[in-house]
Amino acid sequence: MNKSFLLSIVIFQTLLLSAQEPKFTRQDSLRGSITPEREWWDLTYYHLDIAVDPDNRSIKGKNTIQYKVLKGHNVMQIDLQPPLKIEKVVQDDHELKVISEGNAHFITITAEQKENDMNTIEVFYSGKPREAVRAPWDGGISWKKDENGKHFVASSCQGLGASVWWPNKDHMYDEVDSLLISVNVPKDLMNVSNGRLRSVEEHDTTKTFHWFVSNPINNYGVNINIGDYVHFGEKYEGEKGILDMDYYILRDHIEKAKKQFKDAPKMMKAFEHWFGPYPFYEDSFKLVEVPYLGMEHQSSVTYGNQYVNGYLGNDLSDSGWGMKFDFIIIHESGHEWFANNITYKDAADMWIHEGFTAYSENLFLDYYYGKKAASAYVIGTRKRIQNDRPVIGTYHVNHEGSSDMYYKGANMLHTLRQLIEDDEKWRAVLRGLNKQFYHQTVTTRQIEEYISKKTKIDLTEFFEQYLRTTKIPILEYAFKKGKLKYRYTNIIEKFDMPVRIFIDDTPQWIQPNADWQTIELKGEKLSVDPNFYVKVKELLNK
Repeated sequence: MNKSFLLSIVIFQTLLLSAQEPKFTRQDSLRGSITPEREWWDLTYYHLDIAVDPDNRSIKGKNTIQYKVLKGHNVMQIDLQPPLKIEKVVQDDHELKVISEGNAHFITITAEQKENDMNTIEVFYSGKPREAVRAPWDGGISWKKDENGKHFVASSCQGLGASVWWPNKDHMYDEVDSLLISVNVPKDLMNVSNGRLRSVEEHDTTKTFHWFVSNPINNYGVNINIGDYVHFGEKYEGEKGILDMDYYILRDHIEKAKKQFKDAPKMMKAFEHWFGPYPFYEDSFKLVEVPYLGMEHQSSVTYGNQYVNGYLGNDLSDSGWGMKFDFIIIHESGHEWFANNITYKDAADMWIHEGFTAYSENLFLDYYYGKKAASAYVIGTRKRIQNDRPVIGTYHVNHEGSSDMYYKGANMLHTLRQLIEDDEKWRAVLRGLNKQFYHQTVTTRQIEEYISKKTKIDLTEFFEQYLRTTKIPILEYAFKKGKLKYRYTNIIEKFDMPVRIFIDDTPQWIQPNADWQTIELKGEKLSVDPNFYVKVKELLNK
């Protein structure tokens, strides 16, 4: 084989590898990092005051931003995505200079910014926001109409960013402490947003709905939902007292909703058991019908699952158990604990939202149907795992990891439950996470360290293997004449996770690593507990 041919192979492999690696731009860094123009101020309050014109598919208004000065600086970064435009920025009746760089807008503040001062700016904007192409995955604003020809409008913007429809500090690390959202819509429609409805103003041809959120909220969790809604609700006796559970659905769907939404209090009962009190009693809980599948907007969970069980009528696990619940009600509501209560600081750690919440589907089944049903469901979802790239993405550039964060994340957590063995101890871990990191933004390392400390198990290699590589451990074994030889392959250095096996249906633990080990076992038949997310390879001639 000549050198030039070898060189061409190397070049081809290099090009192939580089084609697979994401390329990041300055816009990615401006969106995904805590820039100097962000870090000097802390969000305390938003008042988003807008008029939505469904006929023209446009938004006009302003966002009043209150902030605390952490250290002296005079340039502030506010994010807003074209084709929306910032018209002006005002502080103390003085218009400020704005320099725009793509989606990031740098505002020069003329007044001295003294440490610990509480200041306010007003950002005026207008335009036609990006239309959602395939909400909620390709987000923006969905401009639809209902069966009666009335406008049916909703926002969805996870990943893409809330700045696709309103100006804000569009990074997850800094959640605003409270929020007032005022939305003016045509008089025959209603707007439903997060929190509690404070008041409704009547105008000649429009109405303005004022919703107040008293708890910290991440930007993508803020939403508008506009339609010909009707309302019903119930009082739920929860762990922190009486919780208002409200439902807003299209006028013609009320009977279907009254039947289907019975899953909502069932969800609340199961998840308060596993995760602790619902984190936003002050702001109530809502399900709001929208013209797309659904989304985890805080205290305003959106629903579009067509009033059927499963995921649009399908069982994602093919186990049969996925048809026992309405996927969107259970999954998106699970995010109230993992996404809205505990929120990732960086998009690279999105698995904290999706892995735990995909796992919550399993725990819902566990609560009502038992461990065997729950195990069958979560194991059934493994066929959806691709192992195309790691679950954790690239930091500081708004880059999430593989979509495996859902069901690889869920199966990792299900495996971890087996290692802990004691179900009450596992429940204490899940509840403890929601107490320890209540209304906080977190990193993966914080979650890892908390679980390791709480369980008294060093899980360093466990998390490294499942979150930061695409390798699934392979348990190789040979079982002959009462002797078992075994080892792990396809693992990182020092990975030695214990695993449960059965010898003639009798459980026994082994702790493989990269080296061959041999033990004596009495019995004729060996199997590996399928609750562990490992691959198994029997070596007949070893």
